[in-house]
Amino acid sequence: MCTPREVFADPLSDRASAVILAHNHPVGALNPSEQDIETTQRLRQVGDIMGITVMDHIIFNSTEYFSFLENNIGF
Repeated sequence: MCTPREVFADPLSDRASAVILAHNHPVGALNPSEQDIETTQRLRQVGDIMGITVMDHIIFNSTEYFSFLENNIGF
């Protein structure tokens, strides 16, 4: 997993006001793991402190996607 420093480095240098997180599950289920959920919550907290809104977190596989926002997980 990435650290908040890695996730927010480019948005900070670009003066972004919002980001959408994304990662892939190349094989298997799209459902987020506990680590995915905890990491998303942590990154949302860090983003709030820095004034960068985390708008969604999307997990992709080869044919589908899972949106935290659309599934009301943490948003």
